[in-house]
Amino acid sequence: MSVTSTLDPMAASVQSDPGGGAPSAQKRRQRRRDRILLFGPLTLYVIFTIVPFYWMLLFALRPAGSSSLLPWPITFEHFETVWVGAGFGVYFKNSVLVAITSLVLTTAVALLGGYAIARYKFRGKGLFMVVMLCTQFIPGAMMLIPLFDIFRTVGLINSLASLIVADTVFQLPLSIILMYGFVRNIPVELEEAAWMDGCSRVRGFLAIMLPLMRPAIVAVGSFAFINAWNNFLFALMFLNVQDRFTVPVGLSYMLGEFSVDFGALAAGGVVAALPVVLVFAYVQKFLVQGLSAGAVKG
Repeated sequence: MSVTSTLDPMAASVQSDPGGGAPSAQKRRQRRRDRILLFGPLTLYVIFTIVPFYWMLLFALRPAGSSSLLPWPITFEHFETVWVGAGFGVYFKNSVLVAITSLVLTTAVALLGGYAIARYKFRGKGLFMVVMLCTQFIPGAMMLIPLFDIFRTVGLINSLASLIVADTVFQLPLSIILMYGFVRNIPVELEEAAWMDGCSRVRGFLAIMLPLMRPAIVAVGSFAFINAWNNFLFALMFLNVQDRFTVPVGLSYMLGEFSVDFGALAAGGVVAALPVVLVFAYVQKFLVQGLSAGAVKG
């Protein structure tokens, strides 16, 4: 009896696990499939994204006429060609001026507009928000002719002010909506406590709201900078003088009719992409936080 009773638990355990180590092996195979399904598409996407940048750096850094797949020996002659010979120093300065001015104007107006819509009640607020959202469905190309006629009438053609105005106006609706969503998620009781302590609405806004809205400000500002920096269509239509060209327009004029200097063109592409990459690398943590705060009501 004692031998039988001792063997019964062992027999029961064998019957409950007929495959021996099969479940653990099955789990390992499942984890391996999950990794392949997760990292396979991500790897393809990274390769698809990185290869064009590497190819651009390769043409920009290797000597002219070289067919090596490695940028060696490294040369900066192409950067000197585009910066001095092609006038990219002037184009870069124009792009920086347009992008920073658009950033400041868009962020300031969106900050005030988003706060006003979130904190004040007025008739037609819902309709106003819908109209602003619908403006995002209008392609910028449809507005080129009326904008050109307006800027020609007021004397802004061949002026960087035309780009600043156009970039700011086209970016304001989405920026105001993002700022509105962020302000709405900040409890109004924080401001009311500041008012009870003797702060005015403006002082309470500066002392309480502005520090809390830093992620949204960075998110809106980074979008405004990147969009203004990369805007090609408006700059091509409103600027005809070479001294007023921005970097995207300067790049387009480097494509010759019968030949293309790929090294200089790649160097110009690096000059155009580097500020955007650096800005996004710095603000990406604030960007995710600002967009999440504006999209989820807490």
